[in-house]
Amino acid sequence: MSVTDKPWGGRFTAENDALAEKFGASISFDQQMAYEDLQGSLAHVQMLAHTKIISATDAQKIAAGLKDLMSELQAGKITFDVELEDIHMNIEMLLAQKIGPVAGKLHTARSRNDQVATDLHLYLKNRLPMIQQAIWELQAAIVKKASVNITTIMPGYTHLQHAQPISYAHYLLAYYQMFKRDAERFAFSEKHLDLSPLGAAALAGTTFPIDRKYSADLLGFSQIYQNSLDAVSDRDFVVEFLSNASILMMHLSRFCEEIILWCSYEFNYLSLSDAYSTGSSIMPQKKNPDMAELIRGKSGRVFGHLLGLLTTLKGLPLAYNKDLQEDKEGVFDTIKTIIPSLKVFTGMLSTLTLNTKKMQQATEHDFSNATELADYLAAKGLPFRQAHRLVGELVFEGIQKQKSLQDFSLAELQSHSPLIKEDVYTALKPEIAVKRRNSAGGTGFEQIKHQLEIAQTELKQIKP
Repeated sequence: MSVTDKPWGGRFTAENDALAEKFGASISFDQQMAYEDLQGSLAHVQMLAHTKIISATDAQKIAAGLKDLMSELQAGKITFDVELEDIHMNIEMLLAQKIGPVAGKLHTARSRNDQVATDLHLYLKNRLPMIQQAIWELQAAIVKKASVNITTIMPGYTHLQHAQPISYAHYLLAYYQMFKRDAERFAFSEKHLDLSPLGAAALAGTTFPIDRKYSADLLGFSQIYQNSLDAVSDRDFVVEFLSNASILMMHLSRFCEEIILWCSYEFNYLSLSDAYSTGSSIMPQKKNPDMAELIRGKSGRVFGHLLGLLTTLKGLPLAYNKDLQEDKEGVFDTIKTIIPSLKVFTGMLSTLTLNTKKMQQATEHDFSNATELADYLAAKGLPFRQAHRLVGELVFEGIQKQKSLQDFSLAELQSHSPLIKEDVYTALKPEIAVKRRNSAGGTGFEQIKHQLEIAQTELKQIKP
């Protein structure tokens, strides 16, 4: 295609450099917004007819052509041309081939600048429900797993050292809360996706008597951008989306890290289903947690897309700049990353099996009940700081003698404090230690049941 044949070629005489033309084209990736581009164009032409900027006859012809293209797109019958640079020019040319010169009236009172911003808003609006559905399914899987593991005891960790015994359900519900906030962040971002840039034109609006609210309503936007410069030049709604996605992937990655650790020989707390594991090409005994590792690894690419766009935006003068072409590939890749990651993780979590005996045993000879003894003494009137020191001395003695706190005789314990009585051995049992921690949000069994009731109610209320 000659440069003078391009839609913008009127003031050009020299041909583009072939490599530069290919380098500047975005159709290889922005064709993923073809449906949204057609969606936006249909609304725009309806608005042009509504405001009598073009005739009803022309508008009907254009709309019919756009609907035909939409059907062809859905049937996979459309081929895009790199010489036409982007999805907007490709659609415009395909429309012209279908209905003739009247197709040129579609671009009245708009620019590719507001067009691409509109497409991207629509693209994210159309996919946000898919993400919310996938998060909801993961939350539901967590609640289901937690509901049958209320009394499953495991070590709780700080610094990856045994800290205090907890319920496995309590551990799972911690992640439920994290993913709940992730879902809320995406829900909040709907407000900023729900703005229509259409009609902002290149940067300054238009002289035509357009009705931006009319086209916004047709597209399902609740509001319009109030400033045309802002509408075409910022991508903070994309940054917000990528930030939400990064936090989500961070939570998934942490969860994966623990699964990877816990299915190792050293921990042996759980076993992954064969459906979510792979083997080794040389070591026959291996069962690798590759899906968990891959999700953990994919978090890095999502983080990278966030940082990449922030870097792209940080020095841009108003309004539109070609740099903004770099806003899309990261979005497309992020969506293609987080939805499968959520679905694979949900399946992996739902099908893993627990070695509850090993988890319980890990709490029985690890001094994770030391706080219970300190609390026991504090409840009997000993200042907690003194109780803490006394128990620390007992732990040190136990390490020297290779004895757990519950292995000390009553006489040995009472040599440190006469406040210690026979009932101490009950208090030192891991399951009792867990059961008694019934402060709000604690790991006590009654508290977990309460957390589960709330979570189950929430899931019913927000079910997509």
